[in-house]
Amino acid sequence: MAIGNSYPIDKDVEDKDLVLGTDYGSNRTVNFPMEDIADYLNRKGKISVGGQTVWKFVTSNPIGGTISMINGAGNGMPFSNITYLIMSIEDMSTQRVVEFIDYLVGGQVLLAQQKKATQFGHYKVVSYEQSTDPLFYVITLDYIGGNGNIQENYYYDLISFTPIPTGDKTFVFTQDTPANPWIIEHDLDKFPSVTMVLSTGQVGVADVVYIDENNLTITFSGDESGKAYLN
Repeated sequence: MAIGNSYPIDKDVEDKDLVLGTDYGSNRTVNFPMEDIADYLNRKGKISVGGQTVWKFVTSNPIGGTISMINGAGNGMPFSNITYLIMSIEDMSTQRVVEFIDYLVGGQVLLAQQKKATQFGHYKVVSYEQSTDPLFYVITLDYIGGNGNIQENYYYDLISFTPIPTGDKTFVFTQDTPANPWIIEHDLDKFPSVTMVLSTGQVGVADVVYIDENNLTITFSGDESGKAYLN
């Protein structure tokens, strides 16, 4: 075999390039494709990315570094239907992640398939509690958005995720025919300020009752038509 520094240097690294090395199990000299090296580094979390853990989704025999569901369920399930995952206390890098994921409760995460950015789910973390098996925890999720399905034996990054603010949200409600009360579903995820402008052009006076962060009612002394501006 030639001395290593006698080979030409190739600075244009591609997936199919080969790296010469030694197989740990057999001690044989072998070639390692660059694509496989990159996959190994991603799966094992060898390249540190803050706020990110790596998992393999399985439907049977969950072990360290895996996420799963009860009774072998989940293969091909749309991300929109996922409400919980059973998680090992260690991710693929064998790091204990209980304290980190517990910190994410109340926040948002992205569950994204490695090497396929179109397959992902965006969730709010509702709770994170120990399973009946002390080596596993159950993370409960509320779906926010995403695309695609989760697949058995694929690898996924669980990422602490905060969407980029797009400015304060507003909503305009139109009541074309006189009515009382006005029942408004605005989906702003907050308790907005409300201004009523009647069809006469006057600012309306009414009682506003917030049912929750996405619904409210406006009650006048009689039937009215016009618009409500929520921000």
